[in-house]
Amino acid sequence: MSATRLQKILSQAGIASRRASEELIRQGRVSVNGRTVTELGTKAGPDDDVRVDGRRVKGTERLRYLLLYKPRGVVTTRSDPGRRKTVMDLLGGVSEYVYPVGRLDYDSEGLLLLTNDGDLAARLTHPRHGIEREYHAWVVGHPDGHALDRLRRGIPLDGRRTRPAHVTVRDTGRGKRVGQTLLTFVLQEGRNRQVRRMCDAVGHPVDTLTRVRIGPISDSRLKAGQFRDLRADEITRLKRAVTDVGRTGSNDE
Repeated sequence: MSATRLQKILSQAGIASRRASEELIRQGRVSVNGRTVTELGTKAGPDDDVRVDGRRVKGTERLRYLLLYKPRGVVTTRSDPGRRKTVMDLLGGVSEYVYPVGRLDYDSEGLLLLTNDGDLAARLTHPRHGIEREYHAWVVGHPDGHALDRLRRGIPLDGRRTRPAHVTVRDTGRGKRVGQTLLTFVLQEGRNRQVRRMCDAVGHPVDTLTRVRIGPISDSRLKAGQFRDLRADEITRLKRAVTDVGRTGSNDE
């Protein structure tokens, strides 16, 4: 068998998408036969010892699809230079090299997918597919019709307007939440701290933010810090959602 580019080997092994695999290589986290590799054109053969973060890549590693409820104060990454707690610290008993699909802010909580299916991860995070994410945001104050309309039509962030969003008032606060409003956001893009920045722009900063749905996947029974494998029917629905949305020709972010 001829030699194959490293990013393709990592993707086929379920380590990461090809794009994410290229970043792993650039970061010096990939080695071939004990030698660290940083050049994207590097190839390896079936008898070579390919490792990521010191762990040997196995082409037969089974695919895992995990749903985690990320608590606040946890970083959505495999490792953190500041030694903060990461989502990987919550996955006791998971031996496969899974990684987060997309991100969820350090100060936010809610549902997060992790997998070693590189192709599915790439489709879920690519702007073209526009997979819906639903959030519940407690915001300070009570947004009026004008503020809600601005959120729905889109807010300019970094010189580019956000896509139209579905925004509804879910509840008005009482008790400890007096003076706050619970909004539901359904977005088809995932820009950096998007919900928080949109709410800041209309003068109603977010107090707490929770992601409650990713495409067709939700689970109100998961508690903070808990995770589970996706069921076979959920995996099928998730893959179908990516395919169906992709056929509609959604615009890029």
